[in-house]
Order: sequence, then structure tokens, then C-alpha cells
Amino acid sequence: MSDLKRTALYDLHIELGGKLVPFAGYEMPVQYPMGVLKEHLHTRAAAGLFDVSHMGQILMTAKSGRVEDAALALETLVPVDVLGLKEGRQRYALFTDEDGGILDDLMVANRGDHLFLVVNAACKDHDFAHLKTHLGATCDLGMVTDRALLALQGPAAEMALARLVPDVVDLKFMDVAIRQWDSAELWISRSGYTGEDGFEISVPEKFATSFARRLLAMDEVAPIGLGARDSLRLEAGMCLYGHDIDTTTSPVEGNLTWAIQKARRAGGVREGGFPGAARILAELADGPSRRRVGLRPEGRAPMREGTELFAGTEGGNPIGRITSGGFGPSIEGPMAMGYLPADLTEGTVVYAELRGKRLPAVIAPMPFQPNQYKR
Repeated sequence: MSDLKRTALYDLHIELGGKLVPFAGYEMPVQYPMGVLKEHLHTRAAAGLFDVSHMGQILMTAKSGRVEDAALALETLVPVDVLGLKEGRQRYALFTDEDGGILDDLMVANRGDHLFLVVNAACKDHDFAHLKTHLGATCDLGMVTDRALLALQGPAAEMALARLVPDVVDLKFMDVAIRQWDSAELWISRSGYTGEDGFEISVPEKFATSFARRLLAMDEVAPIGLGARDSLRLEAGMCLYGHDIDTTTSPVEGNLTWAIQKARRAGGVREGGFPGAARILAELADGPSRRRVGLRPEGRAPMREGTELFAGTEGGNPIGRITSGGFGPSIEGPMAMGYLPADLTEGTVVYAELRGKRLPAVIAPMPFQPNQYKR
């Protein structure tokens, strides 16, 4: 793993007994001695601390100095209402390509005079180049390279963080704020990728370990690895880029139409104008041929990514494929998501082929575990 990058918390992961694995070009902890199952349940019951410093943090400022111009520029690359995003708020967005596929999913925050973007680790260099190519003439763009990113997630996250930054209690889901801790400037958002209440905190690298130690010294907070992060996001019905969504899937196929606001849809004040608009707007109007759905396998056997799905127990061609699957510790059973024909409704039984046998799974609503955001 000698050519892999390390985050500012690498030494702390080693000290805590983290099992490190390659992930998106980094050495990242997949679990700690507590184990994936207990880490998952601890996050749901108390608070888990995740190192997500491998993700990309990008600052975007219009050369005019007007955040509205930065927002309009970004709207040429995403099917999202960025102009309507109020100061101190963030929202989920998608980079699309000319064919209507998804290049990456990201978070966009309005910080008053500029935008702050958080993108996926495996895509961050491509995303930055994409932004520079298309928006470099009108916007100044900078990749943040001297800050760590931590996620504090779970019902006790507010209580824990408030001991260090008392007024985080005033933030609601998807609020963003800049606050001081010690002499460090923290960039805080009330968001995360577990379905729980919580925060993502960008902290200068030189303060990252001491900040993490302060949180981990609290009884409620435990270190959590990538294994539990994956089972938590899957229970929450959230996509993992490169698995559940990619350039072969449109936002409508991906069941992400909630992320396309009225202003960018047909008849909206800024209809279209983003890559792949023709296909995406047509699918919004007429429906896609396939759609991402939730699946609850019957029995105890998990159905993993790549498993083919069939309409019946024998014969016939595959009608779909699982893109994420595993065991849900909170729901005490297997869960999966995948793509199936759009005309199949919740409650329909399909069959996954596992080791030569076809086992039933029911199309089920997502999230599998109710979300607990503070709105």
C-alpha cells in the first residue's frame, strides 16, 4: 500500500487499532476493534466519528465577486437550483454528462460570497478538472488541500459537538456555518451519510488529531470505519457513487428526482441548460424504462452487488441487477438496492440467483431505516 495517500488522522487510526484497507487511493480504516456490527449499532444509538478526509473540498468564487454568478455558472453543470440556495444552506447535487448520465454526486453550500463543494474521493480530480474546463473563465476554483474532514453522526452527535462548539444546537438539517474551536476555524454542516442527525466538520489538518481526540474522549463517541459507514448509508437508502449511480444511470433512473427542483424542470424559470437535459427532462415527463429500487431478500442470506435478478424461479433473461447489498444490523436482516423495470411496483417479488439457486426478494420502500434528521 506504499503508493496510497494517508489522511491527517492516519497515525490516530493506527493507535486506535484501525484495520486499514485501500479505498479511493487512500489507506482508510474499514473497522476498529469494536467490529463493523457494533460500530453500526453504536452510531445509531449514540455517536460515531468517521474520517472522511479523502473526499474533495472545493471553493468556488465568481470573478465578479457575486455568489449569484457562481451559482448560475454551476447550474450549467448540474440539474439543481443553486441560485435558490440561501446563504448558510447546502443541498445535494449531481454532475451530469451530455448523455444524461451521472459523473458524480456532491454537496453544494452557499457561504455568502462563494460556494463550497464536497465531492467524492475517487472523482475529486476529475470533478475539479471538469469545473476548471467549463467554469474557469468566469470562476476562481481552488481544491482545499490543508484541511481534514470528519463526520460525527448519531443521536448524541449534537450533545457531543456542543461541548466544544455550543451554538451548533441552533443549526438545522443542511445548515452550514463557520465557527471557532480553540484557534481553529471549523467549517460545519449539519448533514451526513448515515440517515442519522449529525455533522460534517472541515478542520485544519494541524488541528485534526487534537479535535478528534477531544471528541473520542467523550463516552458517547466511538471511532467508526468504512464498513459500518456502508451499512449505515445502505439502510438509509443512499447511493454510493460508482456502484448505485454512475455514467450509465440518469438521475431519474437513480430515483433522485427529488434533487431536481422545480426551477430546473420543464416550465421552470431556468428550465434545462445542464448537460443531458433533453434526456433527463424527457424521463421526468414520460418516466424511465428502469429505476433504482429497494429490495428485502426473504430469509437471512445477503444479496451482494452484481447479483442478477429474474422475474421467475426458472428460465428467462435477467430483468435487473443488484448494485449494493448486505446485512442491515438495525433492521436485523438483509437489504439491497438495484435496478429493475420501472413498471414493477412495491411488493412485487423478484428472484436473485445465488450459487445456482433463485431466491425471492420483495421490492420494498426506502429508506429501510427511518431517517432522524433535525429539521
